Amino acid sequence: MPRRGKSKRPETVHALLDALEQAYRRRTWHGTNLRGSLHRLTCGQALWRPAPGRHNIWEEAVHAAYWKYAVRNRLRGAKRGGFPLKGSNWFPSPQTAGPKEWKRALALLGEMHAALCDSVREFPPARLNRTLTGSKWTAFDSILGAAFHDIYHAGQIQLLKRLQKSAGR
Repeated sequence: MPRRGKSKRPETVHALLDALEQAYRRRTWHGTNLRGSLHRLTCGQALWRPAPGRHNIWEEAVHAAYWKYAVRNRLRGAKRGGFPLKGSNWFPSPQTAGPKEWKRALALLGEMHAALCDSVREFPPARLNRTLTGSKWTAFDSILGAAFHDIYHAGQIQLLKRLQKSAGR
């Protein structure tokens, strides 16, 4: 249930923001959220790949950042092209990187999350049930989908961490 307070946002927008926060950073009953799944990971852990051709944690994190950006752009009616990395959807992790680069990747995820939440706060509630330009989904479904997407990838990251342990890493 969304937290009630002095918010002037309509209840639906408040609930959507609550879902985004629970999926990304706020403690909830369902288990580890996306940011929690990345907490205290080293660069080496983030770059570990379970098998050739499979995604690693680094790629999962940047992929989540990209889709926060994509949903934000759809809400704003903006064109693609402003994501800080070239490409779309899945971005290959660097062959070698250090803690600074990993910290930047995590910062990108945080920045994209904050920008998405800002766009949701600014989005006209009367338009939540309209299909977004360039999408077959409504604004409501896209925002809620972004939250579900975070939870999905948090689970994948948790699984990759367990696979690392079983591989002796």
